[in-house]
Amino acid sequence: MKKYLVCSLLMIFNICFGAIASAQSIDEQLLNKKQQSIIMISAFTAQGDLENLKVALNKGLDSGLTINQIKEVLVQMYAYAGFPRSLNGLNTFMEVLQERKEQGIKDVEGAQASPVNPDRDRLAIGTSNQTQLVGSKVTGKVYEFAPIIDTFLKEHLFGDIFERDILTYQERELATVAALAGIGNVNNQLKSHMKVSMNNEVTAKQLQALVDILHDNVGIKIGENAQVVLNQVLAK
Repeated sequence: MKKYLVCSLLMIFNICFGAIASAQSIDEQLLNKKQQSIIMISAFTAQGDLENLKVALNKGLDSGLTINQIKEVLVQMYAYAGFPRSLNGLNTFMEVLQERKEQGIKDVEGAQASPVNPDRDRLAIGTSNQTQLVGSKVTGKVYEFAPIIDTFLKEHLFGDIFERDILTYQERELATVAALAGIGNVNNQLKSHMKVSMNNEVTAKQLQALVDILHDNVGIKIGENAQVVLNQVLAK
């Protein structure tokens, strides 16, 4: 009887331990610490929450993001949240770096973006990048109504910003989704970029992890809204 009890207890222990190990393994496969930091930095920058942004920036540097990678995230934010919040984010980052320097922390500068040919066809490159990201050519009534916005999107957002090689397409889309969720009231664009993310090897589970991070760290309402949008994307 004792032998049976011991065996049963061992079996339960092995099952539980195995489940915990499996869960940890799955968590590690979802979003690494750098990706989690990109999400937090983007959301707080888009919201203009500079106090929490400071915390996220410190965590980002501690997670292994380079100074130039974080700069790139903050610069990209202007395309979605506007110049004021992007500039405020950069100024906050400068403060964080100075504080860390005074504490004796030496952060890694990291590689800079590769130089591009100033004579390149920005419209053609941007159109190609946009098509690759989305998975098909982008058209719509709004672009017919205001053709110049289509040109700006292609030449600048996808031809200038997304062409830069400091961040991957996956990292840029995680940043974009987090920023759009943080801004709020842009669910059409949030839904669109969730789809673009999945077209660029961001999995449904990773997007769910992103939503969970927003819910737990940025705001319950923000997380709940992002969950509704994600559910709509996955339903299709």
